[in-house]
Amino acid sequence: MAIKITDECINCGACEPECPNTAIYEGAVDWKASEGTSLNGMVVLSSGLTVDANAAQQPVEDDYYFIVTDKCTECKGFHEEPQCAAVCPVDCCVPDEDNVETEEELLAKKAFLHNE
Repeated sequence: MAIKITDECINCGACEPECPNTAIYEGAVDWKASEGTSLNGMVVLSSGLTVDANAAQQPVEDDYYFIVTDKCTECKGFHEEPQCAAVCPVDCCVPDEDNVETEEELLAKKAFLHNE
């Protein structure tokens, strides 16, 4: 499953540079599917959403850091554990029960994001 950041986030930013997919953004900041990935042009994300990978998308959250579910692989294929959760000082990077994915699905998402 993807990881989410709860409203207990203190906006310290420790998690953002740790994400190998650039799936973590500061609150109220637009995101792009192409940032930190090999995606380019029109793509269909794992959620079924079709986007221009290079176009800015609306923030998922305005008040604290957020994770773009379509870009989160829980660090599968990169690290043994989600790096955001490993560095978060307040333990607000937690599994997203609304976005459950198998290890196989997460590895397939990684391959898609990085053109492997």
